[in-house]
Order: sequence, then C-alpha cells, then structure tokens
Amino acid sequence: MTDPRTTVLVITHNRRRELLRTLGHLAELPERPRVIVTDNGSTDGTAEAVTRHHPEVLLLRPGRNLGAVGRNLAMRHVRTPYVAFCDDDSWWAPGSLPGAADLLDRHPAVGAVTVRIVVEPGGTEDPIVTELRNSPIPGPAWLPGPALGSFLAAATVLRADAFRAAGGFNPRLWLGGEEELLAADLAADGWWLTYADHLTVHHQPSAARDATLRRAHGIRNTLWFTWLHRPVGRALRRTLHLARTVPRDTASLHAFAEAAAALPWVLRERRVLPAEVESRLRLLEAAQRRSTARRYIG
Repeated sequence: MTDPRTTVLVITHNRRRELLRTLGHLAELPERPRVIVTDNGSTDGTAEAVTRHHPEVLLLRPGRNLGAVGRNLAMRHVRTPYVAFCDDDSWWAPGSLPGAADLLDRHPAVGAVTVRIVVEPGGTEDPIVTELRNSPIPGPAWLPGPALGSFLAAATVLRADAFRAAGGFNPRLWLGGEEELLAADLAADGWWLTYADHLTVHHQPSAARDATLRRAHGIRNTLWFTWLHRPVGRALRRTLHLARTVPRDTASLHAFAEAAAALPWVLRERRVLPAEVESRLRLLEAAQRRSTARRYIG
C-alpha cells in the first residue's frame, strides 16, 4: 500500500524523545512516505539519534534554529506533488496521507487539505476541530469539505507547487501563527483550502515548549499579517481589538514593540489582499471571537 505522492516534513528543536516517537509512528505507516527532518540546531543529541534509529530519514542540519523556515529548507528536497507537514510531537494516522492526496488529485483547485486533530494520550478531539467543521467561509459546491480561511501546519497536506509559488513561510515570522500569512497568499493565488473530517492526525503536546514566547510571537505575527495585507481601516480596528484583548503582561508588550519596530519593512512590503479573500477573513474573525479553541492570542 505504498503511496509515492506525499513527502512528510518535520521540524524539530531539542525534542529528541518526542521526535523519535513521531518518526516511529511514521515508519509504521503502510503508505511508507518519504520523511525529511530539519533539525533546527538541537543540542540534545537529536540529530545523532535520528541517524542511528531512522537512517531512512533525510536529515537536514542547518546549524541554527530556523523556526518554520526549516520547512522551506526541506522543500528544496521534495520531488513529490504533495507535502504533509508534521510537528515533532504529532503524527499522521494510517490512510490519511493517501486520503488527502486523493482529494488533491480529484480537485485541482484545492491547494491544501487540513484534517481532524486527535489529542493524545486521551484520544480526544482538539477543540479547534469544531471550528474547522463549522467554518463560516463560503465555498463552491464542488469543494469536498468546508472551505477554510487558514490552516494548521501540523495537520495539513499541501500542493508542493502552490507552496513554492506562494513563497513558503515568511522568514520574518519565524514561528507562531505563521500559517495565516501563507494561507492568505495561497488564497490570493486562487487556491481553495478545505477541511477533511474523515482524515486524522494525532498530537501529543510536548512539555518542552515555551508557551509565553510562542504567544508573543503569535501576537507579533498577527499584527504583521494585519498591517501587511488588510485595508487601512480594518488593520486599525484589528490592531485596537488586539490591544484590548491580549493579556496585559510583558510578553504582549514586547510583541507590540517588536511589531512596531518593523513598520519600515512592513510598509515597504505591504500588499492588500483581493476583496474576495478579505471578505473571507472578516467572516473568519467574527467566528473566532466566539470560539473557545486554543489561540496564540487572547
């Protein structure tokens, strides 16, 4: 049951145990996907452990922490039409990679397929799954599932050519809500993003994470995305909304300060999204205000 259509990309940093568990699950998949790991400068023996236990994996060692751009690096080695992202604490369920590839084969205007997320070890659905199922984004009748305004990298299969044409993940954002900008670029290029409820990825959240830093990056990146792509009035309203609703702490203050310091390059690179994509974002924002699902921002 091997399936040569999809390559799995994993980025990791100092999570040797979690990564080995993930690679073990991926190695057991009947579809036997090619796996590429970008080790973002780990110092815990991650690279040596991957070489020893999973020699079939292509291991990239850039020598520093590239964040999400580690996926861009791995993309240089992808020869398959589709690419699946995977975090070092998540893994794809059997049949889900070929299932997503089938959807992309059948629907040439779909650029990305996001799947159901099951949280381990309890086997419960991530709360964000309800939001994906009930996406407010209107889509064409032929779309195989709900239309989405963004995607979750660790639960998504994308067209490799669409990813490349959109420029991949913006290196300035590093990590933390970095999907929002790429999703908007894909939509602006004419691609549809969809959700497939019958396909699954498992996520066992690592304890080795800096939640405060990730939240700060998420706030900063949301501000940059807003200033880069939204109309002036909407950008101002979104900025004020964030200022009112994010936690009032040092992390939020640093996020706003770092975002503001980048205004020169943001204004140079500013490009307002097409009206159709902007209308989808407004619907998505309204739904998110009512959601209790996990967020990088308050």
